[in-house]
Amino acid sequence: MNLRERIESAFESKLPDEEALLSFRELMTQLNEGRIRAAEKKENGWVVNDWVKKGILLGFRLGTIQDMSIDSRFAFFDKTTFPLKSFTPDASIRLVPGGSSVRDGCYIGKNVILMPPMYVNVGAYVDDGTMVDSHVLVGSCAQIGKRVHLSAGTQIGGVLEPVGSVPVVIEDDVLIGGLCGIFEGVVVCEKAVIGAGTIITGSTPVQDLVRGEVYSKTGGHPLVIPPGAVVIPGTRPVLKGIGKELGLSVYAPIIVKYRDQKTDQAVRFEEWLR
Repeated sequence: MNLRERIESAFESKLPDEEALLSFRELMTQLNEGRIRAAEKKENGWVVNDWVKKGILLGFRLGTIQDMSIDSRFAFFDKTTFPLKSFTPDASIRLVPGGSSVRDGCYIGKNVILMPPMYVNVGAYVDDGTMVDSHVLVGSCAQIGKRVHLSAGTQIGGVLEPVGSVPVVIEDDVLIGGLCGIFEGVVVCEKAVIGAGTIITGSTPVQDLVRGEVYSKTGGHPLVIPPGAVVIPGTRPVLKGIGKELGLSVYAPIIVKYRDQKTDQAVRFEEWLR
């Protein structure tokens, strides 16, 4: 059986634990090297590799709790199957001192900058030249493209279960401002700019003031932020019931423009940080 078949069998408890553990370790090696991914882009959009998620979940079942403490003052306990990821200087990664954690089973590309404190969870994919700033969470199986900037305090949601759910995807050259939150399998397409403090979830309609469209999650397809969109926090009025009578509004992310030369100049300072 190939790796996928072995993982599927082990997930259904059809392999002995020893063989299942060997298959899981092979899966983790390939995730670390970026040879397999929890999701990948196809002609019709992003597709989840549910067997990879099954393999990660299998690791939680197979592992036992072990002491991972630094010393008596810094006590940590986790499954034996999920140690911290190991790095060497020839990986061309800047892992700046100060309390960051990167879990085994994720891919970190060349020239990535990891600023403290930040956390990258299992199954994530962080491509070349990306900056993960302070207090950023990259959740389990999240897919982050090339030359992305995840600004301080940003949360990129993780999706392990259900296994068929597409994780959060941030494509190439996206800038995400400070204290943003992207959750529930949202896909942010290339060169988009997400303004500081913007929260986008799979169930949050996004108003496009430029094109007169409303984007939302439909029929099993994730919410997609178009390429080059500039998104900021906004509101929309409540149109019925007591909310309308009281003149209330609810939160709504708003696309106010699409990326242009002025936008590019505003974000060009990122190059100096690399």
